[in-house]
Amino acid sequence: MSENNESDLTNRSEIVFLYDAEDANPNGDPLSADNKPRVDEETGKAVVTDVRLKRFIRDQLYDDGQGVYILNPSKADIDPSGRDELFLELLNLDSDELGDKDPDELFEQFLDEATDVRYFGAPLSFSEAVDDELETDEIPQFTGPVQFTLGRSLNEVVANRESKKLSVTVTSGGDADQGTFATDHRLAYALVRFQGVVNENSAEGTNLSQDDVERLDTTVWRALKNQTLTRSKMGHSPRLYLRVEYDGNYYEGNLDQLISIDEELSEPDREMRSIDDVTIDIDPLIDRIENISDNIDTVHVVASKYMTFSYDGDTGGQETLYDAIEEHAEIDIIDVYS
Repeated sequence: MSENNESDLTNRSEIVFLYDAEDANPNGDPLSADNKPRVDEETGKAVVTDVRLKRFIRDQLYDDGQGVYILNPSKADIDPSGRDELFLELLNLDSDELGDKDPDELFEQFLDEATDVRYFGAPLSFSEAVDDELETDEIPQFTGPVQFTLGRSLNEVVANRESKKLSVTVTSGGDADQGTFATDHRLAYALVRFQGVVNENSAEGTNLSQDDVERLDTTVWRALKNQTLTRSKMGHSPRLYLRVEYDGNYYEGNLDQLISIDEELSEPDREMRSIDDVTIDIDPLIDRIENISDNIDTVHVVASKYMTFSYDGDTGGQETLYDAIEEHAEIDIIDVYS
């Protein structure tokens, strides 16, 4: 829960996040047959929407005891389509109590309770009955200060040769059940890269705080550990989280493009099957950090102990990355379980 009714965030941040999916479906396309993984037909690379990543984060926030407005129906005993109920549940109010509240104070309380809205924003709309109780013509629409691009895999992916046939039983009415079959599509291996931004100006609109941003540093990592324990998501692991906190409103952009697979030290894309087959080239990233070091406040980072990095002609694990960053910028190595 936010401790203030206004944002104390003064610095912009840029996020780079890597995770991999081994024998899994990173993001199924519901419009395809059998929810096939999203793959760019031109590049052969896996695609993951920002909505999928935000769902992982929201679910982790909920498990952490934070207030979440856009709920996962499998996580809560409330109808997720009930916009009135979602709003009232967070405020711990009945609809007939709304008329006793000042609308401005009510929406401030809503932001204080709805951690996911402070991050990602949300459009608000209510039934006519609740609108009447609120007694205001100005229902706020919150723009999220934390945004992520579309995620794409660094490698060209291949589908598993062995695809499972799943038996699904559905009720057709009365006492009759029908059996159908669906194919369980998975990718052999995908190393997915996301880029994100924390906008200090937009933070004022949702009261996003410095504490919220620091919470995000651990939540994103734990979300990929804890919210991927379902049948189709088993095999997901966080590999690298990097948040470059700039000085003030400086913004470099495209830092994610400076992290790539070292092709000489890695298996060919379509032969990759685990993180052991991958070495990440960080030379361009460290060069950029050195060049813009005067505009960097702190680099917040955590890397998996299973990662291999190539830098300045050598290879090594997480310490190779940490030491390289520390040469040029203040570094904060994130304790994801603090």
